[in-house]
Amino acid sequence: MRTLRLVLGDQLHPRLATLTDLDPGADTVLMVEVTDEATYVRHHKQKLVLVLSAMRHFAAELRARGIAVDYVALEDPDNAGSFTAELTRAVARHRPDRIVVTEAGEWRVEAMMRGWEEALGIPVEIRDDTRFLCPRPIFARWAEGRESLRMETFYRAMRRRTGFLMEGREPAGGRWNFDHDNRRRLPPGHAVPERRRFPPDAVTREVMALVARRFPDHFGDLDGFAWPVTRADALAALRHFLDDCLPDFGDYQDAMRAGTPFLYHGLIAPALNLGLLDAEEVCRAAEERWRDGSAPLNAVEGFIRQILGWREYVRGLYWAKMPDYPQTNALDATRDLPWFYWSGETRMACLAECVRDTKAHAHAHHIQRLMVLGNFALLAGIAPAQVEEWFLVVYADAYEWVELPNVHGMALFADGGLLASKPYASSGAYIDRMSDYCRGCAYDVREKSGPAACPFNYLYWNFLIANEGSLSRNPRLAMPYRTLARMPPARRGAIVADAASFLDALSTSKGEPGGDGAVDARAPDLFLVDPAG
Repeated sequence: MRTLRLVLGDQLHPRLATLTDLDPGADTVLMVEVTDEATYVRHHKQKLVLVLSAMRHFAAELRARGIAVDYVALEDPDNAGSFTAELTRAVARHRPDRIVVTEAGEWRVEAMMRGWEEALGIPVEIRDDTRFLCPRPIFARWAEGRESLRMETFYRAMRRRTGFLMEGREPAGGRWNFDHDNRRRLPPGHAVPERRRFPPDAVTREVMALVARRFPDHFGDLDGFAWPVTRADALAALRHFLDDCLPDFGDYQDAMRAGTPFLYHGLIAPALNLGLLDAEEVCRAAEERWRDGSAPLNAVEGFIRQILGWREYVRGLYWAKMPDYPQTNALDATRDLPWFYWSGETRMACLAECVRDTKAHAHAHHIQRLMVLGNFALLAGIAPAQVEEWFLVVYADAYEWVELPNVHGMALFADGGLLASKPYASSGAYIDRMSDYCRGCAYDVREKSGPAACPFNYLYWNFLIANEGSLSRNPRLAMPYRTLARMPPARRGAIVADAASFLDALSTSKGEPGGDGAVDARAPDLFLVDPAG
């Protein structure tokens, strides 16, 4: 039986289900670079380089193993531009008896897959993606009948299912979650490890030139590209993190510091989401560092929770709730995304720093994403679809299955509390506590009102006022709403006036009060698709 085995660009693992029973004498692996996938959103240039270079390296590794690979590059003059069109061309070339593929990471791609058998007239086998620790049916059974789908409950179930950080039926150290221990600010002068990066080789440099030529208007810098594009380099990056960063990762995982974008973070999510690494080997390696005494439990638990907990959880939630999930907008947020999310041109030092990091590296760590970039979008009432598309565009590790629930549910509370028990809203005090950003800011984080005040301060209380009808009954917001209830009417009025002045300015050419009038609030050509489509 001749089998055509399609490997997608985010499925680059040697033990991918598509390849498990491959017959080198009869089967062909098909890999395609298609314009549709490069442009359905205008991905960060480094994201494009990462995927395309990793694909080309993976194809070369398969060929070195004696496997026949039919590879269609973007430069191919006959490239048809889409998965379905390229698969149709490949069927005509190879006349296979069947097609084998692993389930897609994104709903829109799997919707294509479901139509291939009828369109092509040959059997199409869609296999489970075994790179994840929680198969979709297992998550569906866990979620069935539950009124709330909390990650912490799921995480404990996954600890028991996998045995990670367990001592019999009890969690290691007697606690499931060490998050409370993982909130330290970096001390002044604290030296962080020099991070290992991976200079582009000849293949990657060719891809960089291609991306610069074909996608010059996409967001982001190319010059600093240094992500691992092979499994060997991804494993080296993992070892570097485990050796040099994991011991202090727990203490400082929520910290931020200007000019220090990577700190102690893993930097393995782009490789993990491409398939260069898989979740089990990463969690196993981290657990071994705790068991051999080279990393403390709070660090290892915090790291494993991000993968075994959050990563598996948001994937399960995504597939359980699509395609309707992104249509919800529980807080009726409708404001356009400010231009400074693209330009970094804002007097708010924290936002400017996070956007600069994002532009330079296609990376920002989880607190920058949630408590600076996401928090501002939540407080300002930015339309969820616009925020979600921005996050999907700008990060090297962003794929809809992981990006959408994190932004829609956790950062924006747009699902009304399905994912998070409360909105992750905060004033400038949190950013000041966990970073040094406020020291160099044009605004004063100690000021609560007026033109000199940190906008996060009055936007936070304005957010509570604007959403009082829907949020005041949330038990986790009882304390701030009690504080709000004691505020004199004049103070509430000043908050609303300050917020209105600031937010109205975002929608004009002024950009923000006191700004230099840089640009319009939104760049329409950067929003190419209807996220609901």
